[in-house]
Amino acid sequence: MTVSKTETISVRSGDDVVRVRQRVRALAIDIGLGLVDQTKIVTAASELARNTLDYGGGGEVRAESVQAGTRKGLRLTFEDQGPGIADIEQAMTDHYTSGKGLGLGLGGAKRLSNEFHIESTPGVGTRVMIARWK
Repeated sequence: MTVSKTETISVRSGDDVVRVRQRVRALAIDIGLGLVDQTKIVTAASELARNTLDYGGGGEVRAESVQAGTRKGLRLTFEDQGPGIADIEQAMTDHYTSGKGLGLGLGGAKRLSNEFHIESTPGVGTRVMIARWK
């Protein structure tokens, strides 16, 4: 896999969540994702950026334009040094929430992505990678 463009966006406030949405949409357009795929990756990115802020205490997202053979894609990695997730399987269950949300963030982000990977260690933080392919 080749990475053609990388940028890192800090997630420290609600304004940063908006900025993540805007940059992800621009990058999705740059690689030629159609409107439906743009909407899916932007929605997933919004959910994960909000989780990074609300549950992880802030962090960052690394956005990468990638290519594998003839396929182009957008890979996003969200990282925080927050409290971590004790039970990832439970956290992935729809309607489970450790806060005030609807409990659709992680499972919804997974459904909206072509690839999804999560790692979390209690007391250390969480890393979520998603990708959407053209």
